[in-house]
Amino acid sequence: MIGIDIVSIARIEKFIKKFGDKALNRFLSEDEIKIAIKTETIAGFWSAKEAISKALKTGIGSEIGFLDIKIYKDKRNAPYFELSNRVKDKFNIKESSLSISHDGGFAIAVAVIF
Repeated sequence: MIGIDIVSIARIEKFIKKFGDKALNRFLSEDEIKIAIKTETIAGFWSAKEAISKALKTGIGSEIGFLDIKIYKDKRNAPYFELSNRVKDKFNIKESSLSISHDGGFAIAVAVIF
């Protein structure tokens, strides 16, 4: 399964300016906030969570919320994700891959899940 998402970095910046910390807490965990310092990274995490939910064929909603998906970075700074126990039990994920990039005012993410 594959999911992709793109988001305007300016859109996320406006969202953060309007709602402050409440905006971040709506879709990022405390640990994610610590590593997503730049607006570009925050937008990338938004896009990644959308891409993951699309790969799982649910979208963000009642089955999977933003906070059910946690983005991490490995030793080489490559992103990966984990699902909450509530969601993990619904899917039989054997392997996954996540790629996030940003350029030209946009953040894009692709998630591949087996």
